[in-house]
This record gives sequence, C-alpha cells and structure tokens, in this order.
Amino acid sequence: MAAPMRVGILNDISDDPSFIGVDRWIELAADDLQRAGRLDRDVELVVASGQGLPEGTAAAVERAHAELVDQDVLVVVGPAIGDNALAITPLVERLGVPTVNWSGAERARGELMFHLQVGSHEDESIVLARHLAGLGALRLGVVSDRSPIGRRHLEYLVAEAEVLGIQVAMSATVAPMAEEAETEVAAVLGGGVDAVVYLGLGLSAPAVAHALATTGWDGPRAMNTAGMRGHQPGWADRIEGWTYVDMYADDNLTLAALAERVGPDGWNAMVAAVGYDLARLVVEGLARAPERTRAGVAEGLEQVKWLPAAEGHEGTLLGFGVRDRGALHGRYLVLRQWRAGVSTQVS
Repeated sequence: MAAPMRVGILNDISDDPSFIGVDRWIELAADDLQRAGRLDRDVELVVASGQGLPEGTAAAVERAHAELVDQDVLVVVGPAIGDNALAITPLVERLGVPTVNWSGAERARGELMFHLQVGSHEDESIVLARHLAGLGALRLGVVSDRSPIGRRHLEYLVAEAEVLGIQVAMSATVAPMAEEAETEVAAVLGGGVDAVVYLGLGLSAPAVAHALATTGWDGPRAMNTAGMRGHQPGWADRIEGWTYVDMYADDNLTLAALAERVGPDGWNAMVAAVGYDLARLVVEGLARAPERTRAGVAEGLEQVKWLPAAEGHEGTLLGFGVRDRGALHGRYLVLRQWRAGVSTQVS
C-alpha cells in the first residue's frame, strides 16, 4: 500500500480542535478527489496544538509547527490567529514546509506561507468605514485591542475615513482579553461621535458591547470579523445589534450546494464556508503537485486557480499563483448583523 500524504493541522486556538473542524472538511475534499481519480493515495492528518496569542505565547505555536515538520508532513494548515501567523512566518520560510494560515493577517505571507483570508486586518476597516459613511456617520469612535491586530485595523480605518471625508474623532484601547471597558467606552462617547466601532480579536468585544449598552447609546455600532464569534454558543446575545464583517453570503451558490450535500444537522454556514475553502486549497495543492515533496506541494498550491469560493458573495474566486499568496479574490467580505441571536445579511 502506498504511503499516505501527511497533512499537519496546527491548532493555535486551544488544546481542543477548533470549532471550524478542519479535519472534517479535509477528509471530505480528499474523498472527492480520490473518487475523481486525482489522488492515488490516502491523506493522513497529524495534529499539533500550541496555545497561541493572546491567551498563550507565540513560542508555543512555533513549537507546534516544528513538531509537525518533524513528523514528515508535506503541508501545514494553520495557524488561525493573525498574531500567531505573523510570528511564525519567518519560521515557515526557514523550515521549508508550505503552510496555509487562515487568519486575517495579510502580512503573514511569504514564499512558503500561503494565506486564506478569514477576514483582513486591512480590508475589513475599509468595508466598515464605507458602511458607516453610507449611514451618514461623520465622527467615528473606536475601541480597539492593544495588539498588532487592533493597531493594524485602526490604521486602515483612519486612512479610509480620511478618503471618505469622515474622521476617527475619538479612540481608546483595551487589553485583548479585557472583561471591563466602561472607562474606554465613556471616553469614546465623550467625543460626540456618530458611530462606535470595535476592532480586535474579539475576546474583549463583549466587554465593549456591554459597556456601550449600559449607557443607553443607540447609534450605529460595528465591529470587524470579531463578530464571527457570535457563531459560537453563548456569544450572539453578547453582541446583539452589532453589524460586523463575516465570511459567508446568502447569495453564494457554492455554499448553497454544500448545504444541500452535507445536510442540516449541525450546519453552520460560516464554519462550512471557511472549512470547505481551506480544505479544497490544501487537497487541490496535493493533487496538483508535480512531485510528492514539500517543494512539489508548494508548486501545486500555486497552480490552484479560479475555484468558486464558498466564502464571500457569489463570484468570489479561490486560488493562488506565482507570487500570489492571498487565496480569495473578489467581494469576499460580507456585512451581517446579529439580530435576536441570528446573523442577518446587511450587504
């Protein structure tokens, strides 16, 4: 029997598998290509966990990646958190194993570091600024995480606001794991703002949302993909009424076909869209590799092009290319809002 192709799954979120369920989607995509005769051997998954930032350390993620390299994987999937993806990008280049991170860190790209954008530290702020300007907001108040994620989002929000003729009138920062934000929210509202924005990883988002709710302020409120945490049990009620950036759209035909295929049990559209796109990138890279080596898989990933994405609005495309390490092309960011515990598309 031919030796399986080993795929490493780098879990930087917790000691347990992430709620995306990467393994399930890779198995589904691999089965598809095996039935089509495009994979002539099994895909074996190898998992390594390292509690990354902000709860843990970047060093733990580095060790988990190195562990996978030592176990002869051809490609690594992960990490998911932007701070951790940025931290290990130099390591990926040094160790020579193609890696597909699924974070929002556009800068976490390199010769061997491929990137499926689950959000974007740069693009999300542009989408939010244009949305709020369209609502007539002229003065934005921002509460952002004190982290590379928060700083990057804020930088691009300020730049886009200037282009649109609006301004970030007041801003404050919170710790990425803050449980209280009354002081920061009060400072922002004291600037006479028309809309409130939260930017960050999302662990501090409930504190910001709670602090804002207790003031009785009822203007527009928006956050970046931190709002996707509402798909996890117990989260949606904590950010009720907030508009946010998500990765799935109601008009996406690829996602609709996937829903019909896998059935309604345990269906979560965001989880499915991200997991399925991530899995197809990896498995297509294996199938297209001219040789079953790490360098061959990197070349195979470059040859993945123009797949219809399950993420984003209909027409979003998935793939890489020579010097192109960002997988999603087109309108891949979708504005949604949490209403009575349900994510409803805004635009």
